[in-house]
Amino acid sequence: MTTRRTVLAAGAATTVAVALGAAPAAAAPATAETSLLGNDPIAHLLRRATFGPTPSALAEAAKLGVSGWLDKQLNPAAIDDAVCDKVLARLPLAGASIAAVRAAIKVHSYEAFGQLGRAAVARAAWSERQLFETTAAFWANHLHVTAPSSGVWDSRMDYETTVLRKHTFGTFADMLKASAKHPAMLTYLDNRSSSKARPNENYARELMELHTVGMIYSEEDVQAAARLLTGLTVGTNGTYTYDASKHVTGAVKILGFSHPNATAGGGEAAALAFVDYLATHPATAERIATKLCVRFVADEAPATLVAKLAKIYLDNGTAIVPMLRALFTSPEFAASIGRKTRTPFEDVIATVRTLGLGPEASGIKSLDALYNGLVNAGNAPYRWSPPNGFPDVAAAWSSPSGFLLRCNTHLNLATGWYPSQLIRPTDMLKHLVPVLPGTWGALVDKLAVRLAGAPLPATHTAAVLSVAGKLPTSPLTATDSSLPGHLPYLVALVLDSPTFQLR
Repeated sequence: MTTRRTVLAAGAATTVAVALGAAPAAAAPATAETSLLGNDPIAHLLRRATFGPTPSALAEAAKLGVSGWLDKQLNPAAIDDAVCDKVLARLPLAGASIAAVRAAIKVHSYEAFGQLGRAAVARAAWSERQLFETTAAFWANHLHVTAPSSGVWDSRMDYETTVLRKHTFGTFADMLKASAKHPAMLTYLDNRSSSKARPNENYARELMELHTVGMIYSEEDVQAAARLLTGLTVGTNGTYTYDASKHVTGAVKILGFSHPNATAGGGEAAALAFVDYLATHPATAERIATKLCVRFVADEAPATLVAKLAKIYLDNGTAIVPMLRALFTSPEFAASIGRKTRTPFEDVIATVRTLGLGPEASGIKSLDALYNGLVNAGNAPYRWSPPNGFPDVAAAWSSPSGFLLRCNTHLNLATGWYPSQLIRPTDMLKHLVPVLPGTWGALVDKLAVRLAGAPLPATHTAAVLSVAGKLPTSPLTATDSSLPGHLPYLVALVLDSPTFQLR
């Protein structure tokens, strides 16, 4: 008997593995992915700038055009987000202040972490401010503070609100300085314990290596930076404070930055001047530009676009919006169709969005289920343990077990088995294919265009239909009694395809 398992073993699974990065991206010709996805610039934009296209989003973007859609998305405060806001109201600790978290839960409780992660899932799935959310997620990964992690039980949520989300469309310099003064970062990278007697080098090193210039520093630079950053710490109430008694004075020279650092009272200003210097360093401009290209364009960042974005970054005082606008309207972006694959997180969220699954009327059981599934996949929001953030290249997420988890998730969501609390369209068939075609092959084609943006290759369509015991030419009518039972499996297999895995 032909089963979904044997179909996946047959050939479609091999192709999906390639799409997920089992082979180096350069091994496949550039036209291979384009042939799977087509050349629609609107669909391409939404596959990258959102967590997954929906019919309504595609229609709006087609009406506004690329420039008009970017204009709207880059002004998120003007976008009504009532559906998402209603869900977030069920997660009051997700963005709460340090004082509010301390008042609500016990010391070192994980409750606020849980709400923070679930809020990230809800925003990605149901926010109308999609470009803001994809960019906020980028910055959370860049200035990464693991959640959950020891010591930031009370501060990681405020960090999300007052550092990352506050400055998502602002300037990187402001974001970096806010991060340098936030208890979550100072705790996570040990600067809160740094003192005159024992300067801690951890934050100083990661500030340069991960957050800004990269590995162009010397050990002497790290030691000098660690001394300069002493005094930036956390008070007894859990909030940021500058403690002059902990600050090491004395002139410093670090990566071309120099400061007399003459007094302990002036130590905070000296430290922040150094942070600002790093934010505006040409090496930082190149690093941020490269990471934006890896996130939104291709696993191997186009050198021409990196150079263009780095110049825009420096010319605009580290402003983020001009970089995003230039990236999404660049010829390098237009030529990158099919050069990125979805991470497990992106795959789950894109599935929820393309199937039109909505949040339950009350409670968070569906968010619990989605989040816990992402924990199993190794890609739940903020749960990457090292300070360098989740990898964002296909090869990092390519494995047979990872692909199997995706397949199981697709089937669970297509059938409504799990999480069952998500609100589903009343008639999934009419929701996905309003006008029923005359053959089973045409049905799969319509499902593929609706769910993944393009028809499947003919061999894949035939493989998908073998689960239903049908041929592409088999006639189809609305009275076909086998259609309701087979539809969820056909949907799931389309979602398993290479076409859907590419973004």
